[in-house]
Amino acid sequence: MSVSEEMLVHLAQGQLTDFEPAWRSALVFADEMTRSGGPVGDAHFADLAAHFSTEQIVEITAVAALFNYFNRFANSLNIPVTR
Repeated sequence: MSVSEEMLVHLAQGQLTDFEPAWRSALVFADEMTRSGGPVGDAHFADLAAHFSTEQIVEITAVAALFNYFNRFANSLNIPVTR
């Protein structure tokens, strides 16, 4: 799936309607994982499992966790955001 600049703007605003249902599910899962510090509600996990295999869920979780680590590491050291 290609992502447009407009989609990125909407994503930053929390608007996920531009994304396919599977992508929305993964983004909601990653967001809940980030906000909760790990635990994700049963409903969000079930929705994710409706779109992805166990192996894919592990990969989605690993990517979200890794980027959470990167962000927390950079924030702790006051490393400025670059684009």
